[in-house]
Amino acid sequence: MPKAMWNGAVLADSDATEVVEGNHYFPPDSLNRQYFKESGTQTVCGWKGTASYFDVVVEGKTNSDAAWYYPEPKSAAQEITGFIAFWKGVEVQS
Repeated sequence: MPKAMWNGAVLADSDATEVVEGNHYFPPDSLNRQYFKESGTQTVCGWKGTASYFDVVVEGKTNSDAAWYYPEPKSAAQEITGFIAFWKGVEVQS
């Protein structure tokens, strides 16, 4: 089962991830929400749409914009609506 970990904490785990461009996107209900803080950052992908970000906060350490998701993706990426992916040192084990 894919699992996302950072700073010793399990951020998410699910056997229902969607893999897009090599990234595991985790369903929203698989997140351990206590580790996530909404970030004001947004970026735009030409084919997926506008991404929003979360800061990951574990044991008083913050990994800024370490998780992203597409709340309203373009039609080509509908399968990842609201699903969360990780980077910036978050380890995803599959």
